[in-house]
Amino acid sequence: MEARFNLFANEIAGKFTKRITNAGMVIEQSPVPSATLELVKIRASQINGCGFCTDMHTKDATAAGETAVRLNLIAAWREATVFTDAERAALALAEEGTRLADTHHGVSDETWEQVRKHYDDDQIGALISMVALINAYNRLNVIARTPAGSYEPGMFA
Repeated sequence: MEARFNLFANEIAGKFTKRITNAGMVIEQSPVPSATLELVKIRASQINGCGFCTDMHTKDATAAGETAVRLNLIAAWREATVFTDAERAALALAEEGTRLADTHHGVSDETWEQVRKHYDDDQIGALISMVALINAYNRLNVIARTPAGSYEPGMFA
């Protein structure tokens, strides 16, 4: 499979992705555990059908020490016992924040209550920003049909 458009070679798309990558550094330096941020990125990428981002973030999570069991259960996190309550709240926020078109209510009050229970304002700001950022990346790569499978951890560092 070849990409229908090379986002990395195009000047405008390249400038844009560099800028949103820089914005992402703020989130990565937040007090949210990096494992939680990876779970959010993977779940949103799964929902959006972004193979490139799913490949990237599962490999990055593995390189950071995430277990295969947890990675394999992200899509079925509600039935899995391997996630903390805080991670469950972040995964629910990622799902509802990604599936905005599925409901006119956006993120439910129940999910928001769980997020509030487990995270402070800075962490919530980072989680909301991460959901928005990964959805932007997913849309770029799905539209361009960026192929998955060849990512190596740290490739874009």
